Amino acid sequence: MNLDVNTLFLVTIYVEAMLGLLLLFAWVQNANIMAVAWWGSAHLLRAASVVIFGMWGSVPELISIDLANAILFTAFAITWTGARVFDGRTASPVGILAGAAVWLILCRTDFVADSMEARVLISSGIITSYTWLTAYEFWQGRREPLVSRWPAIFMLFAHGALFLLRTPLSQLLPWSPNSQVFDSVWLTVLSFEALLFTIAIAFILLAMAKERTELRHKTAALVDPLTGIANRRAFLEGGAQLACRVDAHPRAASILVIDLDHFKSINDRFGHALGDRVLQVFAETATSNIGPFDLVGRLGGEEFAAVLYDAGKEKGLATAERIRAAFAEVASEVDGRLVSATVSIGVAVSQDGPLDVPAMLALADQALYQAKERGRNRVEIASLDLVLRLDSTTPSLRIPNMSAKSAA
Repeated sequence: MNLDVNTLFLVTIYVEAMLGLLLLFAWVQNANIMAVAWWGSAHLLRAASVVIFGMWGSVPELISIDLANAILFTAFAITWTGARVFDGRTASPVGILAGAAVWLILCRTDFVADSMEARVLISSGIITSYTWLTAYEFWQGRREPLVSRWPAIFMLFAHGALFLLRTPLSQLLPWSPNSQVFDSVWLTVLSFEALLFTIAIAFILLAMAKERTELRHKTAALVDPLTGIANRRAFLEGGAQLACRVDAHPRAASILVIDLDHFKSINDRFGHALGDRVLQVFAETATSNIGPFDLVGRLGGEEFAAVLYDAGKEKGLATAERIRAAFAEVASEVDGRLVSATVSIGVAVSQDGPLDVPAMLALADQALYQAKERGRNRVEIASLDLVLRLDSTTPSLRIPNMSAKSAA
């Protein structure tokens, strides 16, 4: 199979330039993800390096080989920097320039200047290092649920490994821009792989940026910005999903409705900033005292709720009491201020039957009122009397809202 080098050069230049401009255009549309600008700049630099590389024979090798490769290494370094910036790490000026600096210094030595094999070995090593560093940066951020992160990691690692194959192949087929030298099937495959990798990785990186934007929008819609837990909408959606699980695999479930005691007084005495901090402390306490399959959310104001899966009366009460006691301990003093914040909790239990979350929330809300009436800083479970009372007023069932307790 024959492949004209000049054609390959032109295609590579056009592809790199177009991808670079595409990524920069995408970044202009959404400047919040700065990494896209780094990746677009890297593609444009690679296009420039190929242009200079194609001048071999008409300009000194200091420009066509040494400078072209230095720009190419910088482009790969910028791709790596984009990965660092994407996951919240800082850019490293030393890291960006290190590959080009090492290359230019070594090219001044007689051994490297007179040996094509040494040049290929060094250049392949630098490019592979930056490529694998990019894969490693994405691997470090794997906890973020981005599906497109995994193909990016795989492609970067595989491309770095394949790039090392150029070292032994270069000894068999020395490069010449004026002839067709890609008669080797393997070298043809590697050349096409490099071009296809350039196209594929650009679109995968763009997909990662788009996926992160969508994830942030979804998170903003479903996560309470102050406490970081589920907001009212997300809690009700999560409760409905858990209800479906209970329907499919019947288990007991407990629902807790939780209200901070005298929260208005806390705001009046210490200010809203400390009041917000108390809400955050409670969210952290509640989250750390429930199971991995349970759900806690903020319904509004200082009112929270939790759904405990596979939790009957004893477990539901034990969990509620654990949350109450833990919060009373950690919130006795908040940010150096003697706050002594407490919570009251109402518990409703569903035993091995369909889980009606709105009805259970209303029942737990009535138990919460009992806890308030009996002195606060306590846990009350919905009794048979409450169930009968609530059944007799079914049309008034409601999902609790903090507006009714703003002065509690």
